[in-house]
Amino acid sequence: MNLDTPLYQKHIELNARMVDFAGYRMPVQYSGIVAEHLAVRKSCGIFDVSHMGELNVSGAGAEEFLNYMTVNDVKTMSVGDAQYSAMCYENGGIIDDILIYKYADKYMLVVNASNLEKNFNWLNEHKPDDVNIVDVSAETGLIALQGPDSRNILQNALGKDLSDIPFYTFEEGTVDGVNATIARTGYTGELGFEIYADSKVIGVIWDSIMNIGNITPCGLACRDTLRMEMKFCLYGNDIDEKINPIEAGLGWITKLNKENFIGKESLISAKENRTKLLTAFEMVDRAVPRKGYKIFAEGNEVGIVTSGTQSPLLQKGIGLGFVQFGKHKSGMALDIDIRGKMKKALIIKPPFYKNGSAQL
Repeated sequence: MNLDTPLYQKHIELNARMVDFAGYRMPVQYSGIVAEHLAVRKSCGIFDVSHMGELNVSGAGAEEFLNYMTVNDVKTMSVGDAQYSAMCYENGGIIDDILIYKYADKYMLVVNASNLEKNFNWLNEHKPDDVNIVDVSAETGLIALQGPDSRNILQNALGKDLSDIPFYTFEEGTVDGVNATIARTGYTGELGFEIYADSKVIGVIWDSIMNIGNITPCGLACRDTLRMEMKFCLYGNDIDEKINPIEAGLGWITKLNKENFIGKESLISAKENRTKLLTAFEMVDRAVPRKGYKIFAEGNEVGIVTSGTQSPLLQKGIGLGFVQFGKHKSGMALDIDIRGKMKKALIIKPPFYKNGSAQL
């Protein structure tokens, strides 16, 4: 049986089209994918992402523990920092890609909804006695406000200046009297904020923001097209337990020079012996690539598509896929087998959309 997020009734009132996703009934779209996508790129969109999982990790050994469990360097974080990271098995396969937020008295890990139980169990299997792990997903609501106008809109809702919250940091504050974590993070490539609060009162925050006006409610469908234009990985498509961070293009978060962490030796080996790389390509022919389509170069099969869509902004097909190492260079021509017909594509240097406002 699928669960409802604390904002379910809001979506029904807005005539959202609902779908089952990661154990929840979620809005896939409201006004339409293209309109919602363009609203985020040009003004502001609001998303309910309360299906995401949240795990609080605390105790004297929390920093050391998380540094061992994840590929990025937790020890570089200050209170108020956010960090993108991943957890891997000993063989380097990705358990999940995650966000870590450092508070004064704890860390909060934000994990993919479908991986929540797996992550919780994996962490507990390795947990020392001086670390506590609490699953707070059910009592945590999460709203993402994304787009170039998001800061002005949220400032109006809060009645305070947010210009001093840098990219990938957060503050604790209140929205309409409700305690919240206000984080400068997102999955769209635009200026944006993710707001965490108690699930019982997240609706108050939603209403407070919506009342400002000029905000487009957005569903899962445009969340996917937005992340695709930025070449952000989606777990279950572009990354999974059989893929390591090096071949997924996540070497930038994989700190091989830090002290021991789970998967380190396998990832050092993977970097030295690369066989494939997650590659971004755009269609030259009019066609839309989809997950599972085969990729060819010079008549030879060289890879497989992991994600594909029609870009609402670029108005062409774009895709991600694993391509043989050496055949992955920007500017190289590819052919995508789309239902038995070879369609021309070109490898590009990501992101597809290069004018995002995320770091403004």
